[in-house]
Amino acid sequence: MSYDIYLVGVGGQGILTLADLIMRAAVHKGHPVSFLPTKGMAQRGGFVKAELRLGRRGVGPHIREDGAHLVIAMERSEALKGVRYARPEGDFLLYGHAWEPTAVMLGEAAYPSLESVLEAIRVSNARLIYLDPKELPKIDGGYVAANIFVLGAAFGNTRLDEVLNADEMTEVVRARWPRRAKHNVAAFDAGLRVRGTS
Repeated sequence: MSYDIYLVGVGGQGILTLADLIMRAAVHKGHPVSFLPTKGMAQRGGFVKAELRLGRRGVGPHIREDGAHLVIAMERSEALKGVRYARPEGDFLLYGHAWEPTAVMLGEAAYPSLESVLEAIRVSNARLIYLDPKELPKIDGGYVAANIFVLGAAFGNTRLDEVLNADEMTEVVRARWPRRAKHNVAAFDAGLRVRGTS
């Protein structure tokens, strides 16, 4: 089964780690995988995206516009860059974190409203799943890793679970950080249980 995933956000959110985990789970399942990461100039706060193509052999790494079965956006304004890649009737998972750049903080530029971003996603005819950052759970007094929480939510709310197995992904997460296994598995499980709004 072929399945293309476009991930977008800003530096420091763990976008490339999220893509790496999906890639590892796909390889473990025997799916061919193409993985193309792109990082902006700034290490933290700069544009970051990743393109994952699962189940395809002999194809280029780039996802065509309107071609992604799943778009995962972890920052509100950067989500707009993912809209053109969303396949009609595909899934668009938005974690609504807002990272305002310096120009916005200085009043020199506008930052898109949440409603305008949600409307742009709806116009793409992708199925919108919105996660409010305020719902990010805590464990042992600290917030869980947002990217692992979003990964769990992707399995619990999109068709990703038809391609990869959530139990196998749990083991990939556990193996990736043995010393933090408890916290990261808890983040993934919390995401699996959450139900995003449309």
